[in-house]
Amino acid sequence: MGQAVRIYTTQYCSYCRAAKALLARKGIAYQEIDVTEDDATRAWLVETTGQRTVPQIFVGEEAIGGYRELSALDSTGDLVKRLGGGE
Repeated sequence: MGQAVRIYTTQYCSYCRAAKALLARKGIAYQEIDVTEDDATRAWLVETTGQRTVPQIFVGEEAIGGYRELSALDSTGDLVKRLGGGE
């Protein structure tokens, strides 16, 4: 698929685990960035997305949100489209 997926996570986040499991079930490769002890990256995420929570998921350079948004995109088929694998 065309667009790269990045997921910013922490070690203790159940929604992060759920998001990674959804991506794995769909066979979608992703880059995981653990921000558990990375205050600078967490500050960048807040500045970039306005969100303090994780996971924060990017498709290409677009922030799509967290697990709930990822799951919603998947259920409508829009996730594959955003990745460049659909019409």
